Amino acid sequence: MKQRYYLCIDLKSFYASVECVERGLDPMTTKLVVADPDRSVNTICLAVSPALKRLGVRNRCRVGDIPKELHYIIAKPRMQRYIDYSAKIYGIYLSFFSKEDIHVYSVDEAFMDVTDYLALYSMTPRELGRKIMDTVLEQTGIRATCGIGTNLYLTKIALDITAKHSPDFIGELDEESYRATLWDHKPLTDFWRVGHGTAARLAQYAIYTMRDIAATDEEFLYRLFGIDAELLIDHAWGREPVTIADIRNYHPRSKCLSNGQVLMSDYPFDKGRIIVKEMMDVLCLEMLAKDVVTPTVSLYIGYSGSDYLSREIGSTMPPVPAAFLSGAPHAAGRVSLETPSNASAQWLPAISSLYDRIVDPERTIRRVNITCCDIAHEEFRQMGLFDTPADTEKNRRMQSAILEIQTRFGKDLMIRGMDLEDGAMTLERNHQIGGHRSGL
Repeated sequence: MKQRYYLCIDLKSFYASVECVERGLDPMTTKLVVADPDRSVNTICLAVSPALKRLGVRNRCRVGDIPKELHYIIAKPRMQRYIDYSAKIYGIYLSFFSKEDIHVYSVDEAFMDVTDYLALYSMTPRELGRKIMDTVLEQTGIRATCGIGTNLYLTKIALDITAKHSPDFIGELDEESYRATLWDHKPLTDFWRVGHGTAARLAQYAIYTMRDIAATDEEFLYRLFGIDAELLIDHAWGREPVTIADIRNYHPRSKCLSNGQVLMSDYPFDKGRIIVKEMMDVLCLEMLAKDVVTPTVSLYIGYSGSDYLSREIGSTMPPVPAAFLSGAPHAAGRVSLETPSNASAQWLPAISSLYDRIVDPERTIRRVNITCCDIAHEEFRQMGLFDTPADTEKNRRMQSAILEIQTRFGKDLMIRGMDLEDGAMTLERNHQIGGHRSGL
């Protein structure tokens, strides 16, 4: 089989680098963080410039954790601007490779299968990686790092672990060099897809490195992790059979739509219901726009964990269980309709009923996530036994009118009355991308 070679290009401190470039500053020497100071000092920094990282400021830290004597620039997030830069850089990749050989992993990271391009450009993988990095820097001012590997996993590890210690910010691995240089690397959480929970379970059995995993009885690992052990074992040996072609040809058995947000303050029970209804209404419009319906919706509520709401003096309610005052427990549940639907007239009452049934009214709420499960094209929708065709068509025309007006003139031009209630978030989220300021 022909030996394959992959590149993974990562844009260094991407959001912070864009903000520096926009200001005519050098991202490598400018002390800058991307965060929204209007929220609170506890807001998380979306990006930290390399200059601040060298001074010990951690990525994804809170604004209040940064020493004030550092005299840094704070830039409000502009998500649309970052997306525009990402699109421009993707265009650079397309000038080198066919889109079929590119897998966009995130807004600032992409994999490329360069196997069939090395002869075309008369370059080694390292030379080609350097050429792309230099082109991105020349055309956008954004610096990048590069991982090179003989499979997708080794490419990612070369990027995450090896490249950061290389003078030219390029890391390169094959199975042999991986085992020679990284088998004893610690901590395990530096490796892709090894989370703190997995590392902690392995540590209980004195397994601390990839060498330890490779030496462990496979049957034991399968008993410990189930089918996930297969991935862990392959990666311990530096193996990964999946290619970019496999990723592009993958089709999931079922699809879903989801909407989630972290609230900026602790929400009491009644205000939390408003948020849930707003989010469900947005999902109904999104399903209508995509011509899909769903039979089932799941709701996740993350409690704030700060405390129960203050109770009136003399309350006869039982004491607060200690378990509820730590660990921020959650509530979760599902609700289904007789037939799949995207009608807000059906889903808003259904999600409200589910919320009232599963959420503890004594807890404050900080996280909400709603998922429309097993979505299918609306052409497969069947009328329910008790559906009224006239009411169904009336609701559909109303939703279609709202969608058309919002698409043509902006989402703020037509909203529901509940979007003006105290605690509602739709108007603010209309100007966000991924929960952050769009910058428009």
